[in-house]
Amino acid sequence: MKGQFKNGLKVTAVLLVTATLGLAQASMSAPAPNYGPASNAVGYGQPPAQQREGVPGTLNYVEGQATLNGQPLAANAAGYTVVQPNQAIDTQTGFVEVLLTPGAFLRIGHNSEVVMQSAGLANLQLQVVHGSAMIEVADLVKGTLMQVDMNGATTQIEKRGLYWFDANQQLVRVLDGKAKVLEASRVKTIDKGDQIVLADSNLKSHGFDKQVAQSDPLYVWSKARSEAEAQANVAVASNVAAYGGWYGPGWYWDPLWAQYAFLPGAGFLYSPFGWGFYSPAFVYAAPFYRGVYGHGFYGHGWHGGVAARVHTWHGGTGFHGAGFHGGAVHGGFHGGGGFHGGGRR
Repeated sequence: MKGQFKNGLKVTAVLLVTATLGLAQASMSAPAPNYGPASNAVGYGQPPAQQREGVPGTLNYVEGQATLNGQPLAANAAGYTVVQPNQAIDTQTGFVEVLLTPGAFLRIGHNSEVVMQSAGLANLQLQVVHGSAMIEVADLVKGTLMQVDMNGATTQIEKRGLYWFDANQQLVRVLDGKAKVLEASRVKTIDKGDQIVLADSNLKSHGFDKQVAQSDPLYVWSKARSEAEAQANVAVASNVAAYGGWYGPGWYWDPLWAQYAFLPGAGFLYSPFGWGFYSPAFVYAAPFYRGVYGHGFYGHGWHGGVAARVHTWHGGTGFHGAGFHGGAVHGGFHGGGGFHGGGRR
């Protein structure tokens, strides 16, 4: 009886996941609602073309009060609005997430202003006017020019990583990765764990307190958004693997999360926060989380081509689908121990 009961639970869980993915497929093919001119807030109107392909400059998440060129941003602006060259995003009590090149996210903190100067797949440039912004780069195509102007200096992002810009304090901070700061005739390269104060005449790099940095509201919010992006990636990659619709690496619309998900071209990679991003071919076989602190894991199971997950964290279990098998993973970005290195115990 006990074995039959367990088998019954497994079958029921698989059917629930299959039904959910079927609804996701139907939602992706169905036209999105047209909210019409019922509000003057940016975000109401026609959906993106086919709700499938995101482009650099697309708003992906809006929380709290924010404006685009002075017009209030509605909560449903995500996926419906593309920031045009020289348009400004202002936040008051809110946060905004913007898609950059595939695999790169711009996140804007409270009381901040960022101008999108240009947004292309090969050449992307923005300006942090005041306040703070963070850029998470989970993937960066070789040769892509990604630059941030602030306080008369230009920071060029050189590789995958996590980058923080604070115009009020004139700080450029590299939490992970590598960047090059250019100011007048001076050039300075900064690596993981270093920051530069642009007001410093010597443009000298210094270390910073990682624990203080990780307690900042923008960091905490960015980390939560990174996890949400990884969840959306698994959902969309599973859907594409089961039902088709693959058109190469890029941004894919996820109707259940109402945002775009990043799908890499081949294999899988990890974000600076430790969350996994998988192509459809690898979504069944790879661990979901290789965290900033390590030791948590998302396992993967499948039945009839449908992926599912089960989450375990230090002995606690939360249901995220019908995962029957899983494995623990350790480490962080680029195979190391995460932002701190090592695991949290």
